Amino acid sequence: MKLGRAHIKHDTRTLRLAQYFTAALPASPEKMDWSKGLANWGMMLNDQLGDCTIAGAAHAVQVWTANTGSVQTVADADVLAAYEQWDGYNPKDPSTDQGGVELDVLKRWRGSSLAGHNLLAFADVNPRLVNEVRQGIALFGGLYIGLSLPVSAQTQDVWDAVADDGAGNAQAGSWGGHCVYVLGYDAEGLTCITWGQLKCMTWAFWLKYCDEAHVLLGGDWLEKNGSPAGFDQAQLEADLKLL
Repeated sequence: MKLGRAHIKHDTRTLRLAQYFTAALPASPEKMDWSKGLANWGMMLNDQLGDCTIAGAAHAVQVWTANTGSVQTVADADVLAAYEQWDGYNPKDPSTDQGGVELDVLKRWRGSSLAGHNLLAFADVNPRLVNEVRQGIALFGGLYIGLSLPVSAQTQDVWDAVADDGAGNAQAGSWGGHCVYVLGYDAEGLTCITWGQLKCMTWAFWLKYCDEAHVLLGGDWLEKNGSPAGFDQAQLEADLKLL
């Protein structure tokens, strides 16, 4: 399968999820699973192209719509169009299949839409703070994340951190960068969507290889569910206007 998460880009203006938590924020659930009722995820062309940054966004749309009404799947043609417009892919030039930068994709999504599905805002989550990770998934239907995958993950049914084998196969990024959408967690680990199916990873794997995580405030999700308790959406919107 293809990967496609390019280098990580940082922007000091990017909002941080935790700064909008209030005293009314409830404790995060012990487990969460937003995949119920969903079966056919689709490859989103990530078996042919390094478009995982677009595939992850399209999977987010599936989760939002499935949990607020009926599932909507972004067509491959729309996935391809976004890969061209947001990541610079040119179908006539295979050398342009270079993947994409997550921050760039999210900014461009906010400025347009993905097949009519809007991204109202996004905020960063610290992947080293497990409770913050859990809150992001529980409150907003998942996280859009980046992984520096090791070669050792290629043969694992469940992605897990393993000891160094002396050949560097457990080294972060030895396989490459990958973007996935995480839609659940429990005490053992987390569940993401990648290459058309659900994939589990342990918390040890997450802590070692996840190097960026973004909560997405999708229009499909917020317009149906409203702002969650303990989250100051009004302040976030006010801060967005200052950017």
